Amino acid sequence: MRMFDFECVLMIITIIVFTLVVAGKCEVYIVTVEGEPIISYAGGIDGFHATAVESDESIDTTSELVTSYGRHLEKKHDMLLDMVFEQGTYRKLYSYRHLINGFAVHISPEQAETLRHTPGVKAVERDWKVRRLTTHTPQFLGLPTGVWPTGGGFDRAGEDIVIGLIDSGIYPHHPSFATHNTEPYGPAPKYRGKCELDPDTKRSYCNGKIVGAQHFAHAAIAAGAFNPSIDFASPLDGDGHGSHTASIAAGNNGIPVRMHGHEFGKASGMAPRARIAVYKALYRLFGGFVADVVAAIDQAVYDGVDILSLSIGPNGPPAATKSTFLNPFDATLLGAVKAGVFVAQAAGNGGPFPKTLLSYSPWIASVAAAIDDRRYKNHLILGNGKILAGIGLSSSTHLNETYTLVASNDVLLDSSVTRYNPTDCQRPELLNKNLIKGNILLCGYSFNFVAHTASIKKVSETAKALGAVGFVICVENVSSGKIFDPVPVGLPGILITDVRNSKELVDYYNITTTRDWTGRVKSFKGTGKIGDGLMPILHKSAPQVALFSARGPNTKDYSFQEADLLKPDILAPGSLIWAAWSPNGTDEPNYVGEGFAMISGTSMAAPHIAGIAALIKQKHPHWSPAAIKSALMTTATTLDRAGNPLLAQQTSETEAMKFVKATPFDYGSGHVDPTAALNPGLIFDAGYEDYLGFLCTTPGIDVHEIRRYTHRPCNNTMGKPSNLNTPSITISHLVRTQTVTRTVTNVAEEEETYAITARMDPTIAIEVNPPAMTIKAGVSRKFTVTLTVRSVTGTYSFGQVLMKGSRGHKVRIPVVVNGYPR
Repeated sequence: MRMFDFECVLMIITIIVFTLVVAGKCEVYIVTVEGEPIISYAGGIDGFHATAVESDESIDTTSELVTSYGRHLEKKHDMLLDMVFEQGTYRKLYSYRHLINGFAVHISPEQAETLRHTPGVKAVERDWKVRRLTTHTPQFLGLPTGVWPTGGGFDRAGEDIVIGLIDSGIYPHHPSFATHNTEPYGPAPKYRGKCELDPDTKRSYCNGKIVGAQHFAHAAIAAGAFNPSIDFASPLDGDGHGSHTASIAAGNNGIPVRMHGHEFGKASGMAPRARIAVYKALYRLFGGFVADVVAAIDQAVYDGVDILSLSIGPNGPPAATKSTFLNPFDATLLGAVKAGVFVAQAAGNGGPFPKTLLSYSPWIASVAAAIDDRRYKNHLILGNGKILAGIGLSSSTHLNETYTLVASNDVLLDSSVTRYNPTDCQRPELLNKNLIKGNILLCGYSFNFVAHTASIKKVSETAKALGAVGFVICVENVSSGKIFDPVPVGLPGILITDVRNSKELVDYYNITTTRDWTGRVKSFKGTGKIGDGLMPILHKSAPQVALFSARGPNTKDYSFQEADLLKPDILAPGSLIWAAWSPNGTDEPNYVGEGFAMISGTSMAAPHIAGIAALIKQKHPHWSPAAIKSALMTTATTLDRAGNPLLAQQTSETEAMKFVKATPFDYGSGHVDPTAALNPGLIFDAGYEDYLGFLCTTPGIDVHEIRRYTHRPCNNTMGKPSNLNTPSITISHLVRTQTVTRTVTNVAEEEETYAITARMDPTIAIEVNPPAMTIKAGVSRKFTVTLTVRSVTGTYSFGQVLMKGSRGHKVRIPVVVNGYPR
């Protein structure tokens, strides 16, 4: 409600329950200003010595030089605001000092315009929202036998590595984060983050396993989106998403996953001994705001995390930014990488359509989602002997008995309740218990399930409350590409997802059900029994690219112009992932009140890579973020367990889904192979100057915008962005011929000779030089790849460069080219 007509009342009144901004026109803006942040300040201001770090070097948080210069920047921010605006007419939310130099402020659009024209101000961008990009996988990835033993076993895997998670917080009491059954943790050697106290119990959220716990909500509060009664003004997870991602990355090993009296296996994080640092910046109903997320990243890097896991992506582009690579979010992550922090980000859930990525920049590891080898199936056997396939994580009805089928719309207590959509079985008080007791209840899959106002969990609770022996949910129409995930329930139950099977069930029910002339049921004669859906079936066709996983090609701007950079980078498990859940969590209605949840999304894939990166960091503590990313990418596989090329789920006009041969736009370099990544042989390294060169040589990026975020003049010696030393080659617009250069470094302990071969789709000719090279341990060598257009098809061509070492190492990089006429 608008209370006054004048521009913007100059005070923000904070109330215990809600924060109310008296005039509705105020918004949050992220402002960057002149002067270098701590990470790149090279000196030059009287009284303040240089604080800049070399590429891949962490910030010394104990240094008085760093602390003093940080205070200086914050004071400058305050002075600028006080000079431009009267006291009380604005509210500064954050000072960004470590990775970018600027602040977040709550002001009116008119005040923002004033700031844009203020000397010393480089950019003023209106804040925008981010959203979540919503176990068996350690065994599937070979961690217990191939990786954990190299670090001393699961009880040492990830020791002293700190993984920072920018997410919805954590439920610290979950057994995945407990310390009572593990060897005591000592202090984290380099981590300096703080632990907030529970506002109710005054107990710390940290326990040795969890070493940091903070929350960031100033922008959410200023926007009027934050409700402390459900969002919790603390690191406590009110959503479930944050606990889930944290346990995938670094949850304790061997935690029994129990629900409804059944154990679904043992859960474990990728790096079960790694420490967890929580930076809560996501919330239940609205997601989060970039101003809060940037503050969380800035703090995490300053605190000394080794790895950052971000299962979040922007709702849309920032209004004032043209390039996908340059905005406060990506610029802050560039600063994080410069400080030696490896960043894994979910690629996005907009698949299977092209150009749906939400993670763009070369300094980030963008993670796509795969289906692993587990499939959960179930079946319904009708009285006429027909077997209808479906899904349902439940036990069977009694094996030797069949039960009467009763449809929810035939057992209404009152016909007037149809306005409540009783067919989706969410409200037991609408249905006749006497007609349902001892029978199987048939329900319909309404739009309410899609809108998350109905849930399979609630159907199970309704059926149980009414005395049913089980339930069936029929999907009678479905949009192309809709995927149904199995849901664990405490009662025999099945979801019939195939529309044809649902029709067969409905026809059988109608034929066997007798009615009077008004349509009222006289007798229910249809029968059936529900099978056992608890045991997974293991498929050799895994892994496959999940339908929802965002696809390339990557884009360099918000006009969707294609970039000379491959994204996603890598594929990791992200479908039907069992992991910890918060009992307060409401992100998934089927898991409200539960301790575990099995959910899907690139949100789940990113912490897999974060955890595996922690294992690599543990073995190779001095490797740069680019080196870790290279090791993951060059050793990834493009074959499934049966030795066939990876497939990708795709929508179909005639079916809910089909499978097609996957390409690098689906999986990047391929599916992660953690064992091989620990010993890659060669790496493609890159640092801050290389990323700056990529930005400077990318056509269409304003050099002033580059300087605004990097505080450095452009250097065009790289020539073309495709020369960035990444473990992939992408040319989005190849005319005639182009030669790209790559540099590899031997990180093995001995000299090795590599034979270099290449293959490409016939439309593009490919040649590598030299065809072989011998590289001593620790030495770097260059090679070139020449690509020539043979014929123009209007589509991308795919290929690879393969380097086979004499000591058994195999290094593969994908090549992606779109040829154009002269």
